[in-house]
Amino acid sequence: MHPRRKARIGVLEAVYAESQIHEKPEKILKDVFQREEYGNGNEEFLKSLFFETVSQSDECDKLIDSHLKNWEFNRIALLDKLILRMAITEMVFMNETPPKVVISEAIEIAKEYSTEESSSFVNGILDAVYKHSKFKKSKQEKAG
Repeated sequence: MHPRRKARIGVLEAVYAESQIHEKPEKILKDVFQREEYGNGNEEFLKSLFFETVSQSDECDKLIDSHLKNWEFNRIALLDKLILRMAITEMVFMNETPPKVVISEAIEIAKEYSTEESSSFVNGILDAVYKHSKFKKSKQEKAG
């Protein structure tokens, strides 16, 4: 497994724990790092993606909700919602990894950790968010 994917799975575990037990984020991360080793700077990546995902969850939820078609936000499976938040955070708010890579990673994680339909659902939402943010960015560049 690629070290970055392993770190993203660690983030998923951490945001899942945060959503369920409402423990302090620092304690959750400590637990994640005790269970698994993340080398090559991936601890820092995991830590920053986790904290950013937690802090951007409301913004991510708004983006997810705005791209839902014939579906209600509160009906999204928890793991799918968490995968989407994590990927949107990395793609829109962190801008370190190419969006296509982020989308591909989220799809693979959804295939492994969620339902059979999840990967196509995650793909559709992330693709729409990516196109929307790319359009917004190009409009801002033309205006600036």
